[in-house]
Amino acid sequence: MSSRTDLVEDLMGRFPHIPREAVIKEDLLRGGLAFDDSALTDNENGDVKPKSYFIFSFDHRTLPELGTAALRRPPEEIVLTGGPYELRRTVVSVRTNPESPYRVKAGEDGKLQLFLDGKPIADVGLPPMPDYYRHTLANGKQVMEVAPTIQWGYLVYLTVFRVCQYFGAKEECQYCDINHNWRQHKAAGRPYTGVKPVDEVLEALEIIDKYDTAKTSHAYTLTGGSVTSKVDGLAEADFYGRYAQAIEERFPGRWIGKVVAQALPRADVQRFKDYGIQIYHPNYEVWDKRLFELYCPGKERYVGREEWHRRILESAEVFGPRNVIPNFVAGVEMAEPFGFRTVDEAIESTTEGLQYFMSRGITPRFTTWCPEPTTPLGRTNPQGAPLEYHIRLLEAYRATMEANGLSSPPGYGPPGAGNAVFSVSSFMDSLPAEAPIADHVAG
Repeated sequence: MSSRTDLVEDLMGRFPHIPREAVIKEDLLRGGLAFDDSALTDNENGDVKPKSYFIFSFDHRTLPELGTAALRRPPEEIVLTGGPYELRRTVVSVRTNPESPYRVKAGEDGKLQLFLDGKPIADVGLPPMPDYYRHTLANGKQVMEVAPTIQWGYLVYLTVFRVCQYFGAKEECQYCDINHNWRQHKAAGRPYTGVKPVDEVLEALEIIDKYDTAKTSHAYTLTGGSVTSKVDGLAEADFYGRYAQAIEERFPGRWIGKVVAQALPRADVQRFKDYGIQIYHPNYEVWDKRLFELYCPGKERYVGREEWHRRILESAEVFGPRNVIPNFVAGVEMAEPFGFRTVDEAIESTTEGLQYFMSRGITPRFTTWCPEPTTPLGRTNPQGAPLEYHIRLLEAYRATMEANGLSSPPGYGPPGAGNAVFSVSSFMDSLPAEAPIADHVAG
């Protein structure tokens, strides 16, 4: 293809049943976008919600390489509408890449637009600064630091442990920059609390609950790095579970409680349930056995792929299959030098994993891989996976879901192009809008 526009339009033509909104969104997520200085935020002092770096960097450059975008942050997300492709409302997580052919800047009328190859393709909306971000905790910490919200305010993201105990080349997942993201923010002098005290989390949630009068926030996610020994004297289930217990006691029923943790033994999973968690995300990362062993060496060493999968199935007996939603990192299947060489092979492998879980009533979801430059896979694959892989994955995902009689998973807001708010992949945009909106937890 002679230009990115040609590639995008070719795929829109070849896959007309995939929403064109999803084609644009996946390309932005896999390759990032650039911002004119005038389109950057004024951080916590402005009218736009700034990027919070809630767990990973999700950038194609390090902070020192981002220049002005490191000092005046880009927005957390953008929303696209209109343009020559007549895009329906599409929420996209911001992944900054100064070299991207996509750029956000003012158009001829002064309003922000998304440009591709120098031509405007969509109007750009920015997330307004929420009232609760304008208030601080008693100790002066920002709500954005303790309890940022994403997905256009739908999800409160509680990264209560900012680092991962899978550490170093022999243990860290090869696509993950959680530990580097911690280091770069500390080096830049930004507030970035390693272990968030329970009382600070509760205080931040008090502020959100008070000022989120429209009740835009519907769910919270408890997450952070894997715990292989202990944190604060607690193993993983009890460390993360104590936050859920405190939240549910203080705010019973206010939010759907979710936890992203390792695939733990059944007794630990039951403790999550007992603490008040409603949805469990024991992420399996990548399906292929060889790639899991190569890309997730710590998880292979401490748990092992087969045991990981066994525990996922077992957790469905505790939470119910519909409330177990493991994530995978879409695109690492094709990362050089170890990944699949063709899109056909990668899709076949990933679909095998989808069928394995969906045939048992478990609905995985995925995050579109961002090749962060400090990770081994990011360094060797700065362009990420081919856009065709991501579009065909959306096709395979929906087909496998429908073949197994499943609908959109709970805790993600409404499905369908123009409705979805899930911002780090297009799987919700690509599902039928008429599917039941499962914003409750299945019993």
